[in-house]
Amino acid sequence: MNSRERVLSAFERRGYDRIPVKHEGTPEVNRMIMDHFGLKNMEQLLRVVGDDFRYVEPVYCGPELRKFPDGSVEGYFGERYKYAEFEGGKYLEASYLPFAGVDRLEELDRSHFPSADWFDYSTIRQQAEALRQQGFAVCCGTAGDMDFINGISRARGMEQVLMDLIDDHPVYLEIMQARFEFYYEVQRRTLEAAGGLIDFTHAGEDFGNQRGPMIGLNVFEKHFAPKYGKYFEMVRAHGARTMLHMCGCCEAFVPRLIELGMDVYDVVQPTTPEMDIGVLKERFGKELTFCGSVCVQSTLAWGTPQDVEREINRRLELFPAGGLFLGPTHAAQVGSPLENVLAMYRTAGSLAGKIDDSILSIEADEGAVDEIDMSKLF
Repeated sequence: MNSRERVLSAFERRGYDRIPVKHEGTPEVNRMIMDHFGLKNMEQLLRVVGDDFRYVEPVYCGPELRKFPDGSVEGYFGERYKYAEFEGGKYLEASYLPFAGVDRLEELDRSHFPSADWFDYSTIRQQAEALRQQGFAVCCGTAGDMDFINGISRARGMEQVLMDLIDDHPVYLEIMQARFEFYYEVQRRTLEAAGGLIDFTHAGEDFGNQRGPMIGLNVFEKHFAPKYGKYFEMVRAHGARTMLHMCGCCEAFVPRLIELGMDVYDVVQPTTPEMDIGVLKERFGKELTFCGSVCVQSTLAWGTPQDVEREINRRLELFPAGGLFLGPTHAAQVGSPLENVLAMYRTAGSLAGKIDDSILSIEADEGAVDEIDMSKLF
């Protein structure tokens, strides 16, 4: 099987030669893997760990995203990000929130709202054809698309956003609608340009925290369900499947999201009993495919290679014919032992048996691995 055949067969529960894999790591973890194998770019890394998915994306040609003297960089909505450094690594965090403190619609600066016209979609078909020829499952979008809670919080503040959702704050609702229209249209144009060659779209929404939901089901139904229902319907009309990234304990929202059209629940963070992958499979496994589920907060970071092997083997037993794309619950984090990360892919059967010229000769302009993918923040 090639990657696309493997992914679609697992999605349709028709079996596979090995479980499909979707990798994500922080730049520091990716660098650790690359140094270990003597790799030069991210495409080589993805080949070594056996990642079965690749992404197409339109070319940004909009207004310059500015860089500021304090080292911060601008996002699509006028927010700014700056690295917060910690022992062993660094992470981009919001450092300027343009909509913080805005309480009335007449105060809202809509010049910060982006447009789908800021992108060139003319190469999408060519990108998708090339990835199909290489045998990969083709995706578009990122975990930062939609993302109405976390994404808007980076421009307005998390506490304010959670209060906004309770009292139907008109400023928040205006930003939310603008964000929806932007990402909906970018993905619609991308799917249209691809001409049916995209297999999965990707969006994100952190509905949960470590122990439970971030919002009530009534709030979800009022503000989120109509938008995701429209988005999922559009994606399926273009022949693609929908993948929604959700951090935290989101089990309460899954039945409704399935009704709305979610096909793949991405990352699956198993921090509470009801979020255990076996429990979720029992409840939703006939209607939903899962992606991720190997915990970056416990097993990958603090376990042994044997612990990782046990986790992977359990998933192979739970999903013998499909229903799971294996990977971490988020980007594998700084401090995760290399042997644990490699044990995950080795036990899955995706880790390359040898690193030869067919991998080392691959040239790809994938960006520096010491930079975080900004598109996941916007």
